Amino acid sequence: MDIKATDVAKLRQMTGAGMMDCKNALIEANGDFQKASDIIREKGKLVAAKRADRETTEGAVIAKANANATEAILVCLGCETDFVAKNEEFKALANKIAETALVNLPADLEALLSTKMGDNTIQEAITQQTGKSGEKHSIAFYNKLSAPFIGSYIHMTGKVATIVGFSKVIDAVVGKEIAMQITAMNPVSVSKKDCPQSIIDKELEIYRIQIREEGKPENMIEQIAQGKLNKFFKESTLEEQIFVKDGKITVTEYLKSVDSEVKVTGFWRFSLSD
Repeated sequence: MDIKATDVAKLRQMTGAGMMDCKNALIEANGDFQKASDIIREKGKLVAAKRADRETTEGAVIAKANANATEAILVCLGCETDFVAKNEEFKALANKIAETALVNLPADLEALLSTKMGDNTIQEAITQQTGKSGEKHSIAFYNKLSAPFIGSYIHMTGKVATIVGFSKVIDAVVGKEIAMQITAMNPVSVSKKDCPQSIIDKELEIYRIQIREEGKPENMIEQIAQGKLNKFFKESTLEEQIFVKDGKITVTEYLKSVDSEVKVTGFWRFSLSD
């Protein structure tokens, strides 16, 4: 049947699909807009199913905080190639998902995917975009943070970002500097006190193997391993790390110079390259 350009444009506005996809869907649906819309949706699901085993190693990592910096989210919309990641439509979808997440603050990834975003859920919007681009799209990471004050930072590449909470309101510049520290140095925890036991056990196991291979006496292994663990804490926990913008003081010392009472309450960091 003869499909008018205005009908194609109307369906494109309804679905966001490409012009040829809209025209073909209208032909298949004999001009029925609802059926054509369903066809386009089903096409997106089909493409998503075919690409389900692909890896999404590119994408956009976004950190967003509310107006008074007390709530924030960190989310990554992943795709297969850098070409798609740089596409304006992809970036717009990633930002819309981040904005929706910040407004609704879903409890977890599953809740985020089922959150309404316009006429669709976030999962449906992702599936539709998968159908349009021909590449797998997925939420590679999502988490949220609440604190009296939150700092955030997105690296210029858009592939790594951080949100970090503080125990009281501080200067936004300080909050950003600590977020940059976390982004650059990738600490495993805020302090050694909250370092996961699984990480400690793994590090000690590696140290014991190394020390035995060096031929050290068996009765010295635990003492040497604990010494290596203390060095690990200094390099890998935020409070004990050297503050990268100074090089002579720790992060704890830097924060004390700003406000003797302020503490980091928690953080989330995600990188597509990790």
